Amino acid sequence: MSDLKQWQPEDEHFWQTTGKRIANRNLWISIPSLLCGFAVWMMWSIISVQMLNLGFPYSASELFTLAAIAGLSGATLRIPASFFVRLCGGRYTIFLTTSLLMIPALGTGLALQDQNTPFWVFQLLALLSGIGGGNFAASMSNISFFFPKKQQGLALGLNAGLGNFGVTSMQILVPLFMTFGAFSLLGGGEPMVLQKASGTLIGSIAAGSDTWIQNAGFVWLLFLVPLAFAIWFGMNNIHTEEVTPKLPSAVGSFSIILLMYAIGFITSIAGLWLILPEAANGSGFSIPKELVLVMILFATVMALKILPGAIRTSLDRQYKIFNNKHTWVMSVLYIMTFGSFIGFAAAFPLSIQVIFGYSHIMVDGVMTHNTPNPNGPSALTYAWLAPFIGALIRPAGGWLSDKWGGAFVTQICSVIMVGCALGAAYYMHMAYQSATPEQYFMPFFLIFLGLFAASGVGNGSTFKTIAVVFPKEQAGPVLGWTSAVAAYGAFYIPQVFGEQIKAATPEYAMVGFAVFYALCLLVNWFFYLRKNGEFYNP
Repeated sequence: MSDLKQWQPEDEHFWQTTGKRIANRNLWISIPSLLCGFAVWMMWSIISVQMLNLGFPYSASELFTLAAIAGLSGATLRIPASFFVRLCGGRYTIFLTTSLLMIPALGTGLALQDQNTPFWVFQLLALLSGIGGGNFAASMSNISFFFPKKQQGLALGLNAGLGNFGVTSMQILVPLFMTFGAFSLLGGGEPMVLQKASGTLIGSIAAGSDTWIQNAGFVWLLFLVPLAFAIWFGMNNIHTEEVTPKLPSAVGSFSIILLMYAIGFITSIAGLWLILPEAANGSGFSIPKELVLVMILFATVMALKILPGAIRTSLDRQYKIFNNKHTWVMSVLYIMTFGSFIGFAAAFPLSIQVIFGYSHIMVDGVMTHNTPNPNGPSALTYAWLAPFIGALIRPAGGWLSDKWGGAFVTQICSVIMVGCALGAAYYMHMAYQSATPEQYFMPFFLIFLGLFAASGVGNGSTFKTIAVVFPKEQAGPVLGWTSAVAAYGAFYIPQVFGEQIKAATPEYAMVGFAVFYALCLLVNWFFYLRKNGEFYNP
């Protein structure tokens, strides 16, 4: 498609005669691209459950690290991806970042064919899966430039909300495709035998059944290949001073993207080495993960800033967002909403399996947690519904915020999330002390549905507040930056759950999250709901 040398969405005549049609076409190609990005990024949340069911030689705490690794790299890659559109153009950016997803998809399918594959190979593939997480920042930044301010809430809500369906799509498609040899004729490998009962959307699968776990990676190639063609021939670069003032060639753009992504991978690997235990190929230094995450953020931003020439000039201009205190305030609020959504989506399936899939029995005065529970719910049957609701309701968050104000909607979501987190903590505590934990599953599950719904609405409402608070030139980079910081929830929440489950106190994780949500409630009120606040938008 041709580059757009003129783009004036705030001009009503231009919008109705030209802009609306082009913007909608780019939006509806962007959505499935983002969906596949989320799917590849989050696929380890389901793969790790099935690896446990198949008897791969790794502990539950080790398997939690795979989702966490993908979460951390995806969050870190969002930092450079926040600036891709201004440097490289939206079409070039979305094409390359979507096409790169084929690498972890194919690699994961190949590695899962052998239970003797070294653990570091799975860690490397989880790291590469983070490319899908990085896509979000570029995609949201790109779409924000196509629509007028009065419609950005809905447009961004549709892009992010339907894109978030990648989590649900993955949690439905992967278990289904693992039940048959969909790619056997193409060299897709032999099945493995389940040692523990598994499940799909439509019911449980008995132990002893065949499963093709490698299809969890291969299935995404069915979508990514045609998507690459659709992006290349259907999307546009906006070659204007406000969006991409100096558009390089396609090769030049791809080189810039790969160089900036390389920096994100390097800082991610260094941070993971500092955080992970020695048994999981880390340093074993036991450095607090919160400190390391701050170090990764700082190192990535500074490393990008030393890049030469036009890249540095453009970044210097975009880095002005860091001088605005509201960049940091909105980052905190978006951690509460999107950080919770993506973090719980990564940790929820394995948490169900570990908490409710085993009976917790006192043996010689010691509580044990390793006896399979024959009445336990299948994580692969239930886990998809929570992120489905969160993604489905996200556009409503943008729509409600267009009517009533982003800050007001965010405040309501904060209150609900505090209550749901405390309720989930109670039922997790009861289940993890019971020989029949399944009796507590349904209230726990329903409360988590409420938590996901509130986080989904809050995803849309916080983006609406960003559109109100920041000028258009800064809104795109701020959207990308806040999404990058919040995406560390995909690392932090699985790590916290893994640590607390190992300590036999999973409820502590939820109590800590409830305290954080309460603090966010106060922050949102102080900056955006007080009538004498700087950006009062009820």
